[in-house]
Amino acid sequence: MEKGTISVQSQNIFPIIKKFLYSDHDIFLRELVSNAVDATQKLKTLANKGVVKSELGDLRIEIIVDKEAKTIMVRDHGIGMSEEEVKKYLNQMAFSSAEDFVKKYKADNTIIGHFGLGFYSSFMVADQVEVHTKSYRRNEKAVKWTCSGEPEYEIEHIEAKPRGTDVILHINEESQEFLDDARIESLLKKYCRFLPIPIQFGTRTETEFEGEGEDAKEIKTEVDNIINSVSPAWKKSPRSLKDEDYKAFYKELYHSFDDPLFWIHLNIDYPFNLTGILYFPKLKNQFEVQKNKIQLYSNQVYVTDEVKDIVPEFLTMLHGVIDSPDIPLNVSRSYLQSDQNVKKITSYITKKVSEKLESLFKKDRKSYEEKWDQIAPIVKYGMITEEKFFERAKKFAMLKNVDGERFTLDEYRDKVKDLQTDKYDKIVMLYTQQDGEHDSYITTAKDKGYDVLVMDHVIDNHFMQHLEYKIENTVFVRVDSDTLDQLVQKDVANESVLSESDQGKVKDLFEDVLKDSGHQIQVKPLAPEGHPVLITKPEFMRRMREMQALQGMPGGAFPESLNVVVNSNHPLIATKLLRMRSQDKKQDFVKYLYDLARLNQQMLTGNELTTFIDRSLEFVS
Repeated sequence: MEKGTISVQSQNIFPIIKKFLYSDHDIFLRELVSNAVDATQKLKTLANKGVVKSELGDLRIEIIVDKEAKTIMVRDHGIGMSEEEVKKYLNQMAFSSAEDFVKKYKADNTIIGHFGLGFYSSFMVADQVEVHTKSYRRNEKAVKWTCSGEPEYEIEHIEAKPRGTDVILHINEESQEFLDDARIESLLKKYCRFLPIPIQFGTRTETEFEGEGEDAKEIKTEVDNIINSVSPAWKKSPRSLKDEDYKAFYKELYHSFDDPLFWIHLNIDYPFNLTGILYFPKLKNQFEVQKNKIQLYSNQVYVTDEVKDIVPEFLTMLHGVIDSPDIPLNVSRSYLQSDQNVKKITSYITKKVSEKLESLFKKDRKSYEEKWDQIAPIVKYGMITEEKFFERAKKFAMLKNVDGERFTLDEYRDKVKDLQTDKYDKIVMLYTQQDGEHDSYITTAKDKGYDVLVMDHVIDNHFMQHLEYKIENTVFVRVDSDTLDQLVQKDVANESVLSESDQGKVKDLFEDVLKDSGHQIQVKPLAPEGHPVLITKPEFMRRMREMQALQGMPGGAFPESLNVVVNSNHPLIATKLLRMRSQDKKQDFVKYLYDLARLNQQMLTGNELTTFIDRSLEFVS
């Protein structure tokens, strides 16, 4: 038996590193600055333990761009490296499996795993990389390491330099964009603006005025340009923060003029480490669903705003920050790997959000109700998609009626069950999507003592169907639906003032006039003070059409189906219509009453509307 070690040929690996190690080449700056932060944090740790006893001095990290030399330098004053450490950390690549690496690259241009390759991202943008470093240990010599992206490298001693490390990139022709100051500053602000060590990039001009009025003198001063805030709000204790602090941090994140509705401060250290702040934003309208607003950090290093694998889908409408070193990332840190920790974090975030909402509801219901229209889409979406959230949210989810009153689900069922239970013992919850267009139907329903909900958000169609599925013996019916007749029959035992023979004559008249419409004609003994003719829509067919529209499908599969309900107790039907002698006048009057019902449903437009108005003027002239 023979045993040995499989070697990885670095000359075969370097071309892949240069082109495909990261999906975005600008990541090199984040990786180098992160390494510099690590080196500085290690020095501070050694100092705290008494290993380093000298003064630490200014520990800021500097980014220096030299356009003429075509170089970018990342300088830190951290722990530094000895010659032995340079050989150990820079000359070895920590691959767990070269074969898996290449297979993954061929699959989707990403490499899954922790390989310690951040430093080598430099070779994606540089023809040559130099590292000048001096260990914190006094007896160690300063060292220079040089590599041109090939297996060969050079190490030599150099003249004494301050403690720390300079990484100098000689930018290649394809990456000259990174020599632009504005480009570098934008990348630093994207990836590094909350790192715990000050990061300096160039200088900025501060303007002050000395004196007052016309004699005031403008004084301009060049000061170091510090990119980052080293102690962001989410890393602080919630007890040390006031409402103003949370609002200020929100505006720092999003440059928003609007304050958030409220926020949740996340802080847990077992069974995983996670901190962060999630904000409920003000949604300006029902179509404003802004995702990718939650930023993911790992130890204050920006990773991504694609957090759908950590944050439940319905909470991706929130804004804010999540920071966890325990979230598994691939080599590029831009894609998440699924494991048990991710599932635990998802569950924890959902639980904290539901606890916050329930707490707000219990402590100050009036304030909660005032915010409900803003948070309703998020809560409803969560109830549809997350079973555990549904069970929690039943306590604080609300329904709003046309009078602006708000009720929990249980409260509303109790409110309407006596009058709005149909002949099948189902509680019928009436609703409108356009209270203005349905005004006459709403008025009729309210006259009978019924209550009407407002369900006008794009998500409400799904939400109502989900509630029908989850809550026993509950149905939602639009106020202009034919299903409303079931309540009328149960609540008001109307008898027709017309004989069966006369009712048949009325139906024959309408069927003759509307024979080409395809509508169903019904003659019913409704309240005499109601409308003479109503147009209702079958609830099921209407919902199917709405679902089609939401999915961008053509409406042909579910054609419009209408019921024309003639009120046999209305004086215009029971008295006027049947007493007309001329058959032509009867037909004209039937058409007029039908068009009046269509007008009430916003169905008359163009030439038909003009004709209807002209005919109305004839009737009153």
